[in-house]
Amino acid sequence: MKQHVSLQRRHFLLGSAALCVTQVAACARSGGRFDEVDGLVRNAIRKGQAPGAVVAIGHDEQIVHRFVYGKRALVPAPEPLTWDTHFDMASLTKPTMTALAIMQLVERQKLRVDDRVSQYFPEFACNGKGDISVRLLLTHYSGLPPDVPLNDPWTGKTEGVQRAMTSSLINPPGAKFVYSDVNYIMLGLLVEKLGGLPLDQYVRLNILDPLGMTASGYRPSSDLQPLIAPTQYDEHGVMLRGVVHDPTARRMGGVAGHAGLFSDASDMSVYAQALLDRLKGRPSRFPLRQDTLLLMTTPQQPAGKTELRGFGWDINTHYSSPRGDVFSHRSFGHTGFTGTSLWIDPDSDSYVLILTNRVHPAGGQSVVQLRHDIATAAGKALGLSAPV
Repeated sequence: MKQHVSLQRRHFLLGSAALCVTQVAACARSGGRFDEVDGLVRNAIRKGQAPGAVVAIGHDEQIVHRFVYGKRALVPAPEPLTWDTHFDMASLTKPTMTALAIMQLVERQKLRVDDRVSQYFPEFACNGKGDISVRLLLTHYSGLPPDVPLNDPWTGKTEGVQRAMTSSLINPPGAKFVYSDVNYIMLGLLVEKLGGLPLDQYVRLNILDPLGMTASGYRPSSDLQPLIAPTQYDEHGVMLRGVVHDPTARRMGGVAGHAGLFSDASDMSVYAQALLDRLKGRPSRFPLRQDTLLLMTTPQQPAGKTELRGFGWDINTHYSSPRGDVFSHRSFGHTGFTGTSLWIDPDSDSYVLILTNRVHPAGGQSVVQLRHDIATAAGKALGLSAPV
């Protein structure tokens, strides 16, 4: 009996050792060069800036570092964070899904980026919006306000659409960069009208499935709930878990052009790598041509404007702190309010993905500086010294 137990224990230890070797092989090869990244994450979690964080650093066609630290949930009971935790991606939905879908429609000649939005939605022309183009929506130069009114308890997609359609301007179209969810609500409606499917179905068939992003989607099923990082209490005191955090998207039923995607580190790394591969001319499943993708990732804002935006991606604005100090000025990325961010640098063939639920459990703290510092440390660990 004693020998049987010893053999069992030996097999268990050998199996555990093999598993550990598999899990840490990538990190072992890095020789501790990402220790500063890991230290920044640990320190931020200890300070309460987020319950936990998942970090993935890609370089030269592979994930060269991954780090998981902290908790997935703090209330009602602590839960350990895992690599396969699903996060509310918040505004990362905008460039990764909605803008990509729009550019697929451009490729299919269903619309042009300089078409007026009112050409497809005549009712949108009210309140001086008749000349707003798809380009101005994509780059946040439309003149629309940051959001639709939320100061009364409206619900339903129909009401949300009506509020977006009838929105007033806060600036003349093309005059000023103002980040606006209304822009992407309208772009999501364009995808549905011209793509012929509800937005979540269009995204599944035309983006997620082609990329093999099986862990991603809108309105996740209840059986996934244990893997989902909760965000915060809603206005009724209910902890949001698997329900979109953004109040406008939530009132519209969980699917909208500006927010609603749930994903995990594996799927988002697949997305980032496929995007890089397409930009670099390598074989890729990214569902867009290289020349079209270049329009998304190079400046496309109105002439003479200094806040630089591609079609969906941020390039150089006051939101660009996740670039850090050493990634190229030709790099691009985006953030999400819940604490997510992705920054991609074709020049160094790299990306930095950071996933947190920093709003959990009651609103959270800022991770703006943390994103900047992680990107800087990651870039230096990859051998970069100064942006070009």
